[in-house]
Amino acid sequence: MKTLKTLALAMFALIGASTAANATTFLATDDFVGISFWLISMGMLAATAFFFMEQANVSAQWRKSVNVAGLVTGIAFIHYMYMRAVWVETGDTPTVYRYIDWLITVPLQLVEFYLILSAVRKVDSGIFWRILIGSLVMLIGGYLGEAGFINPALGFIIGIAGWVYILYEIFSGEAGKAAAKSGNKSLVVAFGALRMIVTVGWAIYPLGYVFGYLTGGIDANALNVIYNLADFVNKIAFGLIIWSCAVANSRGR
Repeated sequence: MKTLKTLALAMFALIGASTAANATTFLATDDFVGISFWLISMGMLAATAFFFMEQANVSAQWRKSVNVAGLVTGIAFIHYMYMRAVWVETGDTPTVYRYIDWLITVPLQLVEFYLILSAVRKVDSGIFWRILIGSLVMLIGGYLGEAGFINPALGFIIGIAGWVYILYEIFSGEAGKAAAKSGNKSLVVAFGALRMIVTVGWAIYPLGYVFGYLTGGIDANALNVIYNLADFVNKIAFGLIIWSCAVANSRGR
């Protein structure tokens, strides 16, 4: 197990270092967008190392959830290193790069609702599929609108519809009801905190869509910094909440 963890961490480090080495232009000291890419990359790497090491300190039924949290930040680390290199070279971050990250990490995050429920009780697999499909609708709609494949307003509506469906499922749907009936205090607290991230933390993304692509008012530089900080908080905090719940349950609290 220790060997596998070491290899996984080495892989992330080597990929990140290789990506950084491909940049032929140095990061300017006054390039705040580029600096934000760099800081988020390092934060994601640190979180990945932490989650992969900590999975050995939680009970078996929680290891999958903690490992997935590590995958989310690990994938984000690789993408942010690449986006930083592209930004330094070109001064641009094409929409497709962010959505490649989100199309992998966001479904993984939302599937965590199913994983933490299944760690303490038997739950219907339909929860897994409904949340997964809702996340894909949200992301694909947003991407098609932002990339100009469909009308931006239509893409926004489709994306919001997927988000609203996810909120319904985790608040009032079967997932929300299963959490409320679990009888597990730490799970209920964690589930509620995760719902707040999906509700409040994720609201930054549709707001960025509105002001960045529909009405104007936010330039590309500001939007990049906002998205970077949102990803930093939403991905790492999301994983830390799951880890905290896993530790509490593993210790019988």
